[in-house]
Amino acid sequence: MAKKSGKTTKNKKKKLSFAADLMRRLLLMICTVLAIGIGGLYLYDRFSQQPVERVQPAVTEKPIAEASTKPNATQKATSKQTEKQATATAAQPSTKETPKTATTTSKPSKKTTASSSTKAERASITPLPKGVELPQLKRKRAEQVIQHEGYTVSYNADYRIANWVAYVLTDKEARSDKAERQNKFVVDPLVKGASATNEDYTRTGFDRGHLAPAGDMKWSEKAMRESFYLSNITPQRPGLNRGIWKELEEQIRLWARENGAVLIATGPVIPNEELSRLGKNRVGVPRQFYKVLCMVVNNQLEGVGFLFENRDYGTTPLRQLMVPIDSVEQVTGIDFFPALPDAEERRMEATVHTDLWSF
Repeated sequence: MAKKSGKTTKNKKKKLSFAADLMRRLLLMICTVLAIGIGGLYLYDRFSQQPVERVQPAVTEKPIAEASTKPNATQKATSKQTEKQATATAAQPSTKETPKTATTTSKPSKKTTASSSTKAERASITPLPKGVELPQLKRKRAEQVIQHEGYTVSYNADYRIANWVAYVLTDKEARSDKAERQNKFVVDPLVKGASATNEDYTRTGFDRGHLAPAGDMKWSEKAMRESFYLSNITPQRPGLNRGIWKELEEQIRLWARENGAVLIATGPVIPNEELSRLGKNRVGVPRQFYKVLCMVVNNQLEGVGFLFENRDYGTTPLRQLMVPIDSVEQVTGIDFFPALPDAEERRMEATVHTDLWSF
């Protein structure tokens, strides 16, 4: 009986030892799984918050003449002017009249979106040249070109406002919601010479109107911050800034989502005659503003321009204000998209295919 009792006790000890060992192994496995899970969550949180990658839009690669055979600036201007005169849609150069709107070949649709065939074609096209969105001044005026995170500005120290602001808005950037609006207007630290200040706008009846809107800069904290530099701001009537100007900004973001990217150049119209001024720093008050856009549709570059007087447009539809880019060039004295091949630039800027721009 004593032997049986001893054996039973020994067996019980073995079973308890085995159970304890099994529990230790299970606890070790659970701890290991938890550690791997926590580590995975940390790595996901760490690397998923990187800035949105900026992607240049694309267009079908077209043959470009060698530099030795490319026409010089005078020949290019003469050729471009001849074609403009032959284009019925081109408007007369005047700062008081709105150029004629372009005609369309089909009825517009409010629900138009990029087709699946367009997306398939876009997969095989090649990138545009870097800086293709940057305009060139054709009239002599003060200019300092400054490159910021989200846009480039041609700054005019004589009027304390921009000649133009240009940038590319991609699909990813238009969809991003990473950065919140800052609302902190400050002097551009890279500006050389005179600059506007916040006090210049105080009690003047004018808004501090963005050229490159804060809504296009949500993909980067730095880009959002720099969009409030006063070099990117102009005096705008509240009815314009909060009305049709804002409506166009929102529409451009939709076009970027539908078509992959939009090239944008925008600014005040600075005429030959003197502008009125406001504030202690005598900031120029524009009478007109413009936006010029270019995007790839059906594997081809398409362009459109808009001209606005500095006033409230009420319920005027944007479609009524669409004009060829040539018309905006005549009014502003600016050459838009000069880096494009001449033939492609002339074709795109001569007319507007309004049915390709969905509203």
